Amino acid sequence: MSIFDFFRKDKGSQPKEEVQGLEKTKESFFGKLSKAIAGRSTIDASFLDELEEILVSSDVGIDTTIRIINRVEARVKKDKYINSNELHLLLRDEITLLLTENKKTPEVSFNLAGMPKPYVLMVVGVNGVGKTTTIGKLANQFKTHGKKVLLAAGDTFRAGAVDQLEIWSKRVGCDFYSNGMNTDPSAVAFDSVKKAKEEGYDIVILDTAGRLHNKINLMNELTKIRRVMTKVLDYAPNDVMLVLDASTGQNAFEQARQFTAATEVSSLALTKLDGTAKGGVVLGISDQFKIPVRYIGVGEGINDIKIFNPSEFVNTLFEV
Repeated sequence: MSIFDFFRKDKGSQPKEEVQGLEKTKESFFGKLSKAIAGRSTIDASFLDELEEILVSSDVGIDTTIRIINRVEARVKKDKYINSNELHLLLRDEITLLLTENKKTPEVSFNLAGMPKPYVLMVVGVNGVGKTTTIGKLANQFKTHGKKVLLAAGDTFRAGAVDQLEIWSKRVGCDFYSNGMNTDPSAVAFDSVKKAKEEGYDIVILDTAGRLHNKINLMNELTKIRRVMTKVLDYAPNDVMLVLDASTGQNAFEQARQFTAATEVSSLALTKLDGTAKGGVVLGISDQFKIPVRYIGVGEGINDIKIFNPSEFVNTLFEV
C-alpha cells in the first residue's frame, strides 16, 4: 500500500493537494532516478556517479549517500543486477532497510496502546521549524482518538510562545498548563507532569525553548527539565522528540547535531515535507544520528501529520 492509499484510508475523501503531500520530493527524486536508469543494462561507475548526485541533491547527505551506494554495489555483486526494474527494487529495499534499522524507541499509535499513563512527550527544536504547530497537530490526533491531553508551556522566554500554545489548546479542545512568561521551564515540567499524574491524563506534551545561541545553557536547561520530571514519574519523559523543518536541508542536519549533543533525543518529527523537493533529509538525518523518524508533516491543515511508515515513504518515492 502506498502512502497515498494510506492517506485516503486514514482521512477519507481528501482534497488533491493533501493526498499528494510528498509529490515534490517524489517528482524530483523519481524523475532524476528514472532518467539515470533509462536504457542501462549494467551498473557502472558512471551510473553510481549519477546516483550520488541524485541523492546529494535530495539532501540525503554525503555519509548516507556513500552508505547507500556501498550497499547497492554489494547487492549488485551478490544478486547480479540485470535490468532497470530490478535496480528500482534494489534501491527501494536498501533505502527501506536503512530507515528501519534506526529503531530505539517503541512505536506509538495515536491511541497510545500499550503505553504508560500518563505518557510524557517532551518536544525540542529551534524556533521557526513548526514545533508549536506540530504539538498542536499531535494534540488533535490524540484527542480525536479519545485521549485526555494536556499541553504544557515550557517555552517561557520566546515572546508569544505561551499564547501560541494556548491558542492551539483551545483549537483542539484540550487542557493547557502554564506558569506564564519568563518563569522557570523546569517548574512547568514538574507541575504539568504532576497534574497529569494526579488528574488522570493520558498524555502530557511539553513544549521547550528553541534557543541555540549558547549550547551549554541549552544543555543545562534540558537536563534540568528531564531531572525534575523523574521526581514525579521515574520513567519520564517517555520520548524526547526533535522537530526539524525538512525544507531547510543541511540546516536541519546542524540542528540535529546541536540538540543530540544537548540531550538524549529519541525520535524525530519532520515538518513541511509537502513544500520541498529535498525529502531525502528524512533518510540522511535518521541514518546519521541513528534516531527513528516518528512523525511527518505533509501540509498546513490540522490533520496533516502522520505517523511515519518507512516502507510507505520509500514506496511513494519509487511509485510510478
